[in-house]
Amino acid sequence: MKAAVYYETGSPDVLRYEDVPDPVCHPQGVVIRVEAVSIEGGDTLNRGGGQMAGSPHIVGYQAAGEIIEVGAEVAHLKVGQKVVTVNAFGSHAELRAVPARNAWPIPDGFDIRKAAAIPVPFGTAHECLFGAGHLKAGETVLVQAGAGAVGLAAIQLAKKAGATVLASASSDERLERLKAFGMDHGINYRRDDLVEQVMKLTGGKGVDLVVDPVGGATLQGSLGALGYRGRISLVGNAGREPMKVDVSSLMGGNRSLTGVFLGAEIMTDRVHDMIQDLIDQAARGELEVVIDSTFPLAEADKAHAYIEGRQAVGRVLLIP
Repeated sequence: MKAAVYYETGSPDVLRYEDVPDPVCHPQGVVIRVEAVSIEGGDTLNRGGGQMAGSPHIVGYQAAGEIIEVGAEVAHLKVGQKVVTVNAFGSHAELRAVPARNAWPIPDGFDIRKAAAIPVPFGTAHECLFGAGHLKAGETVLVQAGAGAVGLAAIQLAKKAGATVLASASSDERLERLKAFGMDHGINYRRDDLVEQVMKLTGGKGVDLVVDPVGGATLQGSLGALGYRGRISLVGNAGREPMKVDVSSLMGGNRSLTGVFLGAEIMTDRVHDMIQDLIDQAARGELEVVIDSTFPLAEADKAHAYIEGRQAVGRVLLIP
């Protein structure tokens, strides 16, 4: 099969499009013919300097396609079924082997490209809002990096839950696009002071919950935006900056900061069922999956470079 691989970590140009051995189906797993790869934030971080499972390494958490082989111990999936899969690596390829537990059926008629972009972004947003964030109707949420895939998912899910939704983005144009997904107030962090704007919009109270997939210096703004008993769900380091922040304000306001990593619980019944429910909601038209652009698998280097240029609104896909 063909795959986008690298022999060492670094900038997007370390990616090579090469022939590699076909994957082997585990007795408790499935093999899919990949139709769409959703490039996740962790994929670019891994390529930039993460651990490699082998050499060459096939990066990638998430991909959707058609099952072409089913392990002998798998009873709930079948050849020909369309599924979206998540695993630690291996998405950037024409074929992919994963544990059957890590494959979610795609409802008939639902766009497989949209399905490919659901489990990690929407599952992460749901966990940030409800699993770690304990969001309730009537509360106010700030979604940092609202134009990213996690941000877009969090905006929709928070609004659906009855929250007032604030979001940050790098331009007025990107913020304008977020209104259609449920954003009530937008903050251009490149032009305006985020904390000042949050306090102005909340009458000086601050927000009840912040979803922060950026970290670094952005986390300090998230801390400053919190109201009394406010919570932060920290779910990434998209900014790739050191986490050097002053957390002393947590104590005086009885505030909390919780780290979120969906992968730690993705094998649990709770998270597995939650992801299937999100896929089903999207298939019914209750949630919108935003695809910014697609690239051929052979141009994975260009796709990674495009993402790191912070131009995308939503997910970027690779198509074998």
